[in-house]
Amino acid sequence: MLWPDRFRLLRVFLSGIALAASLALAGCLRPLYGPTASGASMQEELAAIEIPEIPERLGHYLRTELIFLLDGSGHKSAKRYVLTIAPTTNLLSAIVDSSSARADVATLNGTAAFQLKTADGARVVYQGSAIGSATYDRSAQRFATVRAARDAEIRLAKLLAEQIKNRIAAALASRTS
Repeated sequence: MLWPDRFRLLRVFLSGIALAASLALAGCLRPLYGPTASGASMQEELAAIEIPEIPERLGHYLRTELIFLLDGSGHKSAKRYVLTIAPTTNLLSAIVDSSSARADVATLNGTAAFQLKTADGARVVYQGSAIGSATYDRSAQRFATVRAARDAEIRLAKLLAEQIKNRIAAALASRTS
């Protein structure tokens, strides 16, 4: 009868330590989309980002998606930041049909290196990169394959835009000035 009491006592003790640690750390967290360290709302900070044109079709999809994610309201606001993005892609075909010698599946890999600067370009606020991939099936029908590739580009652009938005929001949330 001595062993079950010790385990129960140990379980209560460890539960108390876990509870105390979680209460101690509760004040250290700040919600991502709450007020920033400078006092402005995150929505205002994200809406103040200007995104110049990005070349190529993936760049167009990426820019459009970022404009929607950062300022979906559509109202005009003063732009305090400029976000420059340089996307790169490569296409991999790993699975090849042995009877037709055609690739059945393709993977579109993309990387978007980005830099968030102040509007005057004097200071880099944050820089980083986003990585993603999208797969699609290739068909014997050429136009179906072209459309599937375009859909994969759109999915990749949405994935990269979401990563960029989250990283920028985290950087702006901790920025004090």
